Amino acid sequence: MISKKKVLVTGGAGFIGSHLCERLVNGNYDVLCVDNYRTGNKDNVSHLLNSPRFEIMRHDVTFPLFVEVDQIFNLACPASPVHYQYDPVQTTKTNVHGAINMLGLAKRLGTPIFQASTSEVYGDPKVHPQPENYWGHTNPIGLRSCYDEGKRCAETLFFDYHRQHGLAIKVARIFNTYGPRMHPNDGRVVSNFIVQALKNNPVTIYGDGSQTRSFCYVDDLVDAFILFMETDDDVTGPMNLGNPGEFTILFLAEKILELTNSKSEIVFRQLPSDDPVRRQPDITYAKNILNWEPKVKLAEGLSKTIDYFDALFSTN
Repeated sequence: MISKKKVLVTGGAGFIGSHLCERLVNGNYDVLCVDNYRTGNKDNVSHLLNSPRFEIMRHDVTFPLFVEVDQIFNLACPASPVHYQYDPVQTTKTNVHGAINMLGLAKRLGTPIFQASTSEVYGDPKVHPQPENYWGHTNPIGLRSCYDEGKRCAETLFFDYHRQHGLAIKVARIFNTYGPRMHPNDGRVVSNFIVQALKNNPVTIYGDGSQTRSFCYVDDLVDAFILFMETDDDVTGPMNLGNPGEFTILFLAEKILELTNSKSEIVFRQLPSDDPVRRQPDITYAKNILNWEPKVKLAEGLSKTIDYFDALFSTN
């Protein structure tokens, strides 16, 4: 990594953002972490506050930001259904106005900008696994649309800024990611199951558990972020980033029960609307361009995440 490069990370106090900030600080970058703490948490970056390479600013990206940096990672947005559906209008604003404001900053500074997009742009896919050239199958007016369509619009803005203004962009489509610092009440399947299992509460599966997901450990994802940002300007993406290992939700629940030695029972509930049946990334592009693929196996990553939640509950 290049030292003395100043990097802006929006959403930097969030789950993934805090891991990115930590990695950048440890790699001799100067990091400006920006967050409005709507879903982020200062505790996620508290261990970085004494570092001379780290500073934090409370700011909402739906308003313009005037700072001087060399790179921008735009991660600001609630990323779990519980959080992004709580205030769907604000979620859309964060995706769209936030993208416009960060792109405007990058244009003024002439800096490369990274957009944390999502596998949700593929909706409930009709192509499996999902390659980047698949346009998706989404509901534009459903409960998840504030996030799905907001991210799709953000991608449009990024590529239009690239074409119209020659801006160096990096658009990453992130698949399910898990690890320490996930919010215990974010409604994501990994954190839900771990919290329920540790408390010996019923482990709730929505649907029959046959739907599949691919789970990437956060350290692997952050590796890819940094590699992607350091590629040549003609490498724009969109690029799928995730673990191509595909598991049923029922298998995930049973594995977590095994790893936690939980006494919880599995219960089944009705599947929410627009919930994708299958989700698996085709990461051929990332492998070829970044020489990257995930290294952390599911059981290893789950064990680290379980340890985090176990420690969190024991101190509260």
